[in-house]
Amino acid sequence: MINLKKIGLSALAGSLVAISANAAEISVSGGVELTYTDTGGNKGNEVTGNSFGANSGLTFTGSGDVGFGEVSMTRAINDTATGWGSSHQSLDMGDMGTFSFDGYGGALVGVTANDDLLPTAYEESWTGVGSSGVLGVGSTNVIGYKNTISGVSISAGYTNADGAGQTAESASSGNVAAHGSITDIYVSTTAMDGLTMGAGYVTNSASNTGSDLDADTDVMLGQVVYSSGPVSVGYRIAETNNGGAATADTNVTGYSVAFNVNDNFAISYGVTDIETLAIGATAAVSNEMIGYSAAYTVGAASIRLNHSTSDNDGAVKGADDETTEIGVALSF
Repeated sequence: MINLKKIGLSALAGSLVAISANAAEISVSGGVELTYTDTGGNKGNEVTGNSFGANSGLTFTGSGDVGFGEVSMTRAINDTATGWGSSHQSLDMGDMGTFSFDGYGGALVGVTANDDLLPTAYEESWTGVGSSGVLGVGSTNVIGYKNTISGVSISAGYTNADGAGQTAESASSGNVAAHGSITDIYVSTTAMDGLTMGAGYVTNSASNTGSDLDADTDVMLGQVVYSSGPVSVGYRIAETNNGGAATADTNVTGYSVAFNVNDNFAISYGVTDIETLAIGATAAVSNEMIGYSAAYTVGAASIRLNHSTSDNDGAVKGADDETTEIGVALSF
């Protein structure tokens, strides 16, 4: 990490109030990653062009005492089309907890930040072929809160207009099509040495509009992880009750095991099964995703491998998908 010199923020003055800011220390970290990716299955999405890719990024972080808490901000830039990876800020008020505003890409709180905590050497079992099977509050325009009380960690978030788009100060999204709100809470505790349990609940009223929609969309999540020595195992269940018209409910089960071969090398195996329940004349479909991961790390460099497969991909019977990724990451 490169520590830059302290930067004094300019005092702001108005006709009725003047606000002076303390000096804040800004630091920057970064990294580069080179990857090789290949895909297969019967979906016709096989790689026919360049399988090699690269990404680099810089993350700027700053913090300062504002008298009633510690303010932190993070801005990340990378090689995406927009150039921005994330933008968020938080206010740590000690025993009163930490408040945050996730402008974009932070995934700071709630089920969004804890959708799949099963142990893995690199990636989740569904990486490249599917999703975790649950949707939380997201990471756009999210008001968040985190605290730990009597050994119980609480992480909650709220956004209105279903997140809408990233919005500048003193402005609204102006998106008249957006509606509703999302509330998301996740709680966890360490029940005994090595055993962590967590549960989350999300309610999304954005799906409950119009005469043909009958309810909010609700998501429930539970997971447990146990670690002993070099071995970690985990189990995860989730359920989504969709409020959208003609939208099927889903059930999720998953498990994984990870093993640290030594201080530098780790391997893992995981399975995620998403069952899309029957609705009308459409029969239920079970989508099973299996993933293998490995990672070898030396200092700030790591070589990583992930291979995932998916049967009945995307809840389509007979559709198979697979992806393999090999990456080299360097951090500074």
